[in-house]
Amino acid sequence: MTVQQLSIFIENKSGTLLKVLEVLEEAKIQIIASTISDTVDYGIYRVICSDPSRAYLLLKEAGISITLTDVFAVELENKPGQAACAMKIFAQAGISINYMYSFLVHGKGILIFRTSDTEKSREVIVLNKMTSITNDILNSLAEE
Repeated sequence: MTVQQLSIFIENKSGTLLKVLEVLEEAKIQIIASTISDTVDYGIYRVICSDPSRAYLLLKEAGISITLTDVFAVELENKPGQAACAMKIFAQAGISINYMYSFLVHGKGILIFRTSDTEKSREVIVLNKMTSITNDILNSLAEE
């Protein structure tokens, strides 16, 4: 019901993002989705990739500050308003969304998000018959 996400802390200076990307490239780890948010001094680069456990270890070995977390991933129809419909379900259940990003792959919308209440979020996903995505499913979509 969840996927593993890398959260990589990157100093805001030339070459730091490149170092991360080169480690992943050398290991032949495919980036499936990513987003970066920044502050004055650093950015948080969130990555869904083909081999998150190995990526975590390799980036740690390279001296990069990183965490590995579970986030929710649900499949949406590729139609306007589907993300709003999904988020409305969580809001009505009193669940806050900490952050969210999305992408399209082979005509399917994938919504990645972290919530304020993991257990309640699992219940909401099941009760509302939302299609949850796992790392294996994401990998197979990326390979098609």
